This record gives sequence, C-alpha cells and structure tokens, in this order.
Amino acid sequence: MPIFRPEEPMSLHSDLPTQRHKLGDCELVWDADRNVLELYVSGHVIWDTVPGEPFICASLGASDVEESRGFFSIKDDKLPYTSAQSIESFEVDGEGVKLSGQLSGSVQVPWSLTIRQIDDAQISLTAQVSLPDGEPRLLLRYASTSDEQFFGFGEQFTHLNLKGRRLDIISQEPGIGRGVQPLSWFMNTFFGAGGGETSSNAPAPHYITSRCRSLALENHELSRFDLREEDRIEVELWSNTMCARVFIGSNPKTLIEAYTRLSGRMPMLPSWIQSGAVIGMQGGTEAVRSMAKRLQDAGAPVAAFWLQDWVGARRTSVGSQLWWNWELDAERYPDWEKLRGELEANGSRVMSYINPFLVDVAERETAPKRNLYQEALEKGFLVTRQDGSPYLVQNTSFSAAMIDLTHPEARTWLKEVIKKQVIGAGVSGWMADFGEALPFDAKLYDGSDAAIFHNAYPEAWAQLNREAIEEAGLGGEVVFFARSGFTRSPGQSTLFWLGDQLTSWTAEDGIRSAVTGLLSSGFSGFSLNHSDIGGYTTTAIPGFPLKIPLLDFRRSRELLWRWIELNAFTAVFRTHEGNQPDRNTQIDTDPEMIAHFARFARVYAALAPVRERLNRESTEQGLPVVRHPWLSFPEDPETSKLRWQFNLGPLMVAPVLDPGASEVQIYLPAGQWQHLWSDAVVDSAGGWYEVAAPMGTPAVFFPKDDADMADLVDQLNRNGDRTEALNLPAPRLVVPQPRGGVL
Repeated sequence: MPIFRPEEPMSLHSDLPTQRHKLGDCELVWDADRNVLELYVSGHVIWDTVPGEPFICASLGASDVEESRGFFSIKDDKLPYTSAQSIESFEVDGEGVKLSGQLSGSVQVPWSLTIRQIDDAQISLTAQVSLPDGEPRLLLRYASTSDEQFFGFGEQFTHLNLKGRRLDIISQEPGIGRGVQPLSWFMNTFFGAGGGETSSNAPAPHYITSRCRSLALENHELSRFDLREEDRIEVELWSNTMCARVFIGSNPKTLIEAYTRLSGRMPMLPSWIQSGAVIGMQGGTEAVRSMAKRLQDAGAPVAAFWLQDWVGARRTSVGSQLWWNWELDAERYPDWEKLRGELEANGSRVMSYINPFLVDVAERETAPKRNLYQEALEKGFLVTRQDGSPYLVQNTSFSAAMIDLTHPEARTWLKEVIKKQVIGAGVSGWMADFGEALPFDAKLYDGSDAAIFHNAYPEAWAQLNREAIEEAGLGGEVVFFARSGFTRSPGQSTLFWLGDQLTSWTAEDGIRSAVTGLLSSGFSGFSLNHSDIGGYTTTAIPGFPLKIPLLDFRRSRELLWRWIELNAFTAVFRTHEGNQPDRNTQIDTDPEMIAHFARFARVYAALAPVRERLNRESTEQGLPVVRHPWLSFPEDPETSKLRWQFNLGPLMVAPVLDPGASEVQIYLPAGQWQHLWSDAVVDSAGGWYEVAAPMGTPAVFFPKDDADMADLVDQLNRNGDRTEALNLPAPRLVVPQPRGGVL
C-alpha cells in the first residue's frame, strides 16, 4: 500500500451534480455518478482522479534532514493523512475553475484546486490547503493504469521506467554503487555515500508516460512521487501550495516540447566542441604537450584539452584533488599562454574547472595571488549556519564553504571572478561542478528557507555561469558543463554531464547507467548530455596494494574500449582519467588503444552535421540529441519498452554493454536498415536481430535510403574507419526475448 494512504477508510463526498467546463481545447468534467474529476482533450483523458477517493489530502510533519558530503538522509515523522474530502463548490474563476471544500481526519482544514489553461499545451493545477503552524504536507492523488510506463524525473540512472518505484525529488550526490552489492552496503555503512536507486544530481518533478500523459511540479520544495500502486499516483509536497502543470500532446515529442516551455531549452553548442574529442587530463604543461603529440600522431581530432587541475592539486584521502580557489597555478602550468597558442594552432581549445565552493588556501606552500575564501568570508558572501558562522560542508578529508547565491553582491563578485580569472585565462569552457549540497538548516542572505532553495541552488549556479559568459560578450562561443540540476536547469545551462559513474559494467552505477541517464534526462529537457568516457569512480583503496574482491572497481581495457564506442554517438566526446588515474586504463595505455580512440574521435567528428541538426531541434523544441527510440517511432508498440539502445538522428545505436560480448541484440522498427560498418541491409517488419559486434564495431544501423547517411558512409570510407574487411555475418532475426534489452 502507498505510504501516503491514511489510516482511516478514505471517502470523497459531494452533493454537486455532474459539471462540465471548457478550458480552451480542454474540458474539465466532474462526474457525480462515479465521483471522479477528469480532464479531456479531444476525447483523450490527460488527467483523472481515482474514482471515489480523495484527490487532495493534508498532514503535518516533523522532518529531520541531514547533509553529509552532498548526500541527504531524510526522515519525516508526520500525522496520518486526512481520510475524507468534501467538494462543496465548483466555481468559474476568471478563465479557470476553482473547486473547494473541506478535508477531515487527522486535521480539519479547507482545501481548493484551481484549474486554468496556460496555453494550447499546458493546464495549471494549483492545490492549496490551509494548515496550522507546522511543517505542511500536501498530497495529490490521481489515476494510473497497471501497464502505464513512466519516463523522465530528470536524470535517473538505474531505472528507465519508474512505474513501481518511489522517488524523493531532491538534488544530491547519487552515490557510489547505488545498489551494487556489497559495495553500496560498505559505502553506506562507513561513509554514508552508497546512494540509492533513484538518487540523482539532476532530478526533476516531471514525467511522461506511455499513455502520452505528462505532469510536472513548478515547486522547489521536496516532493515525493509514489508510483508503486497499479491504479494511482500519489505526489507528496512539503508545502501548503502545489503548483502543477498537465501537458497536452499526442506523442512524446509534443509532450517534451510542451514541458520545455516550463523548463527552458538549451542553446546551440559552439561548433568547435563538435570538431573532435575533449581530452580530460592533468599533470601540467609538459604532460599536455606530450599527450597532444601522441594524439596528433594517432590522427585523433581534438576539440579541447580539459585541464581540471589548472588551479593546482593536493593530496587528500581519496587521492589527488583540486585547490578550490579559482586562479591559475603558474607553477603547474608554466608557459600557459604559449601552451594555449600551440594547442590553438593545431585546432584545440583549453577548458578548465570551477565549482561554487571555496577553500581557505592559506595553508598552500605557494601563496596564491588571492584567497577567495577569505575575501568571501570578510564580505559576508558565504552560506552560514544559524549563528552566522560559515557553514563548512565536508568533502573528503577537507571542508569547504558555499557561495550564497541569494546574495546579489556575492553573485556579482563571483561572476567577476569567472570573467577575470577563468575566462580571462583564455579558456573556452569549463566544468561547473557540484551545486547539490546546500544543507536544509543553512541560513541564507535573503531570508529564503534553505530547505526550499536547496533545489533552486543548482538552477541559480547554472544561471550565474551563463550570465558570466553573456556579460563577457562570449555567448554561443564559451560552454560550461554542469552535473547538478532541477526543473529549470535546461534553460540556464549550456551542457550537462551525467556525474560520476562507477568504472564498471553495472546497470546501477556503470556503463549501463550512463545509457539510462542519457535516455531518462532527455525526456525532461536535458537535451545536451554526455558521460565521462570510461566512468569516473574507482574504488580501490589508495596505498593498499591488494584488490578486495567485490569492493574493488577499476577501469578495465575492455570497458574503456566499449565506452569509447558508446560516447562517439552522444552529444560530446569527452574523456576523464578518473579519480585514481594510475589504477585505470587510459586512452594512451598502448598503441592499439590510442588508435581505437582516434578512430572513434574521427567517427564523432564525422557526425557533426547530424548533431548540429539535432541540437537545433533541442533549441527550438526541447528535443534531446540522444533520443529514446519511442520518440522517433511512437506508433511501434515495442519501442516504448526498449532499454539499451537509442537514436542519434536517423542512426539506431545498440552499444555493447557486457564484458566479453561479441554480439548484441537490437530492435529494428519496420523498414530497410543498413549496417553502418558494412553493406548489410535488413528488411525489417519490426523485430529483434542478433548482430555481430566485435571490438570496435558497435551495432549501428540507419535507414537505407537516407541521403545524409550516404554522405556519412562516404566520409568514413575516406577516413578508413569502416570495417567491411571483417566479413561480419549478416544480422539474424531472433525470437523476441532480448537479453536485458527491454524494461
């Protein structure tokens, strides 16, 4: 039973007769015979309540929310929800309709629900209760069906279809392992860092269902979506007022277009980042020069070198970490300007790293020009505790303070730091890390409730980065990539990445979770997204020479090889050495690996025209660059169930996601499909095919008569990047029992 169900038998009562009201193209119906409220568009029910049961309930809670290293432990001791609801009035209110009445049970309070049309694709639902002093809890209950699939909720990594799950919508660290056992148990027990199956850096209180029904909350307060019951959805919000939008659309693309009117849409990526790989590395000037030479010799197009240690690094309990003081370390990177000139002469830019934290750098051996922490402390720009002292958030073996983004002068100060010290260093972009850790009990400059501003902080952090770029006059040319987010982040960001995947094959937190994250986030407006090639989190214990079975994850050669293949078909092709570079296979580990990387960097570059068209659609319609096949083939009943394949424009891609695999199963909708790496053509009536996929040959198909794809094949042939010589066997139709291929 849902956790929100009251202890007393539920009842919905009204003496009102059946009512019908037009809201533009939508019709609102109160059916007195069935005790149900329904919203219709062209005869299609886009939202309806559970017959005979209250659709609004209320309670009072007493919460205990603790932050630790960006993870949040949430406890709520609340009264049972109200069990009875009466509908006493049904009034036309301007261009909308207002229902009102009384709730009874654990508390006795009035309620109201106002329903209005926003535009041709959005209907607003505003639910209100008048609870006494305390922590309000408002519940909205409405109908679902047993076979309805739920997609979206921002970035979700373990499950694509969230039916049967319960989610807390709060931006936080997603965790290490996230259900991979015994790693998750170990990380949760000793560090509180194991996470859970629905925890996310960038969640959103939004979904689209397989019945083409969609809803989002506008609120920033903590919300909880309970999808565990077959016949209902229950949404709890920690507020007296819930502002929801129901979206109108006949297919998933139109629903995404409608939703992104709320979330905002992402801009065009600059052309330079589409020209090749973004190489994530550290080590200083000579290390960069050496890597640039090896990649050039291998024939790899390189768009940029992303140098996250541009500010300097120090040793911590997890290895090497950065000094969070946003100033160039000239000792680590001598001849910075000369290095930039050399790279730019070969067509490569430089990117860097920042986050909204600051650390006191007084203890550095070499004194920096500025101690930004001390400056911010003296100016009152830091998030504080209730007593006014800086609220230091534990990271690993050090603590850091967050900039208070409710403080207008702090925002201006930090933007000036970015313009002068980051953009001023000549970089063309950066990772805008973190943003998830604002504690619920913090004190903010403008008096905002930190428990509410917590989910708004990632949006404000992205907005600040975007404003710094615009104020510097570099809009459209400089790009930052963020990992934290919430509902309106797509409208503020230029690019996302999926955070810190485990260097593993797992569905919970490895390469498979990257595919799930790409697809789920695309439903919620995160249209430009990508993952670290090879994953980030290595769990080997620094300084300990032996592997601990089942707890030790390190990037294998095969994993990196397959992740390279995967990311060549996403929005951005960016590497990361990982948190323990010496324990991971890297792109230059051996000549064969760097040749493989160079080949797929060329494949990625050749796909730039395809991505540019898709990026334009994301800017104009909010559609993702990497798309779930259901978006492209909504009439095919099989596509909504697909899990491990995706579209990049006309390309259907099924990456190899299992160790030791040399073949993969792919679903091809009806039509003639040509294999990208050979001339094999499949005349599909809509079916599953077994496809040979040896190392270097992921399963990729395109419609046979697509002229743009013919141009792509010609370019790959000119570059010598196709593999006809492999004599691959023809794809084989199989019984539709794919290995993990569906939800």
